[in-house]
Amino acid sequence: MRKCTSSLLAATAISTLAFTAASAADLPVRAAPPAPVIQAVPIFTWTGFYVGVNAGWGWRDSNRDPVILGPGLGLPAGLAGTLVFSNSDDGGFTGGGQIGYNYQIGSFVVGVETDIQWADTDRDQNVVFIPATGFAGTFVPGVFNSNAPDWWGSVRGRIGVAFDRVLIYATGGLAYTDNSTGWTVGGGVEWALPANWFGSSAVTFGLEGLWLSFDDNNDDFNGVIGTFTPVGGGAAPVIAPIVANNNNDNDFFVARAKLNFKFGTY
Repeated sequence: MRKCTSSLLAATAISTLAFTAASAADLPVRAAPPAPVIQAVPIFTWTGFYVGVNAGWGWRDSNRDPVILGPGLGLPAGLAGTLVFSNSDDGGFTGGGQIGYNYQIGSFVVGVETDIQWADTDRDQNVVFIPATGFAGTFVPGVFNSNAPDWWGSVRGRIGVAFDRVLIYATGGLAYTDNSTGWTVGGGVEWALPANWFGSSAVTFGLEGLWLSFDDNNDDFNGVIGTFTPVGGGAAPVIAPIVANNNNDNDFFVARAKLNFKFGTY
């Protein structure tokens, strides 16, 4: 009797365990939580087109050769001497706009930029007349303009090294005005700001220095170099075509700040 009871209890326990296991197998399995999505932070690149504005200060060094007046130049009798021009070392505001394109290869950046500028560097020059032997009468020099350009532009290549959002570069190329051409070289540094204005992919701020040298300009000052009054009276303006050969070297140094809006690649 005891043996039968033990067998019955064992059978009941085994049946209960089997039923419990089967019921647990039928329960739904909780799904594992999805893996977190990690988005890579975009890497800034200088590649892309840009357009911007700039403003700064320009210094001019304009040297004009002396003009020797004497016989054989079609001048009034008794007019002999030398016109000595002061150096026009003045400065003024300059500002304008630029457009360009950069392409980044590793840490190196190459590009091209063109700009157009207004320049406030024009003023009259002081002139001194030094009479020569044989001079007779009175000579009053006329008003001589500096012949500095009211505007200038450039087309330049750029090459630099990028340190993430900082770009250090050198630049150089063609410079031009309304009546002359020359060259320009310089360099600068540019920072990409954490801003996206007016639909741009980035906004950059930079500081730049340029040296510009224009070809010699010949200026005849309308041919009038002053007023000569010979002994005995009869003052008259003096026309001297020889002044047309008077060279005027115009060199500028420009320091300016630039704000660019970059479009295209981040």
